[in-house]
Amino acid sequence: MAGNWKMYKSPSETSAFFERFNPLVSGADHCEIVICPPFVDLAAAVEAVSGTRVEIGGQNLYWESEGAYTGEVAGPMLAAAGCRWVIVGHSERRQYFGESDETVLKRTLAALQAGLTPIVCVGELLEQRESGQTEAVLVRQFEGGIAGLAPEQFARITIAYEPVWAIGTGKTATPEIAADAHRVIRGQAGAKYGADAAAAVRILYGGSVKPDNVKGLMAQEEIDGALVGGASLKPDSFAAIVNYNS
Repeated sequence: MAGNWKMYKSPSETSAFFERFNPLVSGADHCEIVICPPFVDLAAAVEAVSGTRVEIGGQNLYWESEGAYTGEVAGPMLAAAGCRWVIVGHSERRQYFGESDETVLKRTLAALQAGLTPIVCVGELLEQRESGQTEAVLVRQFEGGIAGLAPEQFARITIAYEPVWAIGTGKTATPEIAADAHRVIRGQAGAKYGADAAAAVRILYGGSVKPDNVKGLMAQEEIDGALVGGASLKPDSFAAIVNYNS
C-alpha cells in the first residue's frame, strides 16, 4: 500500500501525520506500507518512521547519479536520505513535465542502480479509454518503458496501473475494469519475461482509491495493492486503506 503525497505538506505537517498514522498501522503485517512525500519532507518522514514497518520513497528521480542538473535529485541521494522506494513515470510527470516511455526506462534503471524499488506507472487518458485504445496504450508503455529491463531487473520493480481519467477526479475504475487492465499488463510481462515473472510482479492500482472502495478493488485477484493519492494525506483514511482487510 503506497501513498503519494504529491506537492502537499511541510516537514512539521509530515511529523504530525506520522505521529497519528504509525499507531494506526502498527499491526498491519499483511502488506508493505510506503509513503512518498515531497523531497523537502524526506528527512522528517524517515525520522518519523524509524523503528516502524513503514517505508519512505521519493516521487521522482533523475537518471544521472550526479552532475550539473539544477533542481534534480539523484537515486543515490534518495537512498542516502533513507528512501527505499521511488515513483517513476507518474501520469502527472508525463502530462506536465514531458516524461516519456524512454525517460521512464532511464529513471527505472537509475533507481535499480541506486538500490531503490521503482514503482513504475502506466495508464491511459480518458480519450484513449473512450476510443478503445486502453490495451494499445498499456502495451506501448510497457514496451517502451519497461521491456528494456533485463529479467533480473524486472524482478525488482513494482508496476502501478493508474488510469489518468481516475486520478484526482473522484472517478474510479470499477474493480473489473482495473483487473482487465492489470491482466493486459501481466500478459505483457508474461510474453517478455515468462509466466513465473508475470505471476510474481506486483501490480498496484492507482486512481481515486478511498477507504470505501479499496475492499472491492483488492478483492480482484489481479490487483496486488494500491497507489493512493489524496486519501493518503490524512492518517485516518490512509490507515483505513492499509487495514482494509481487518
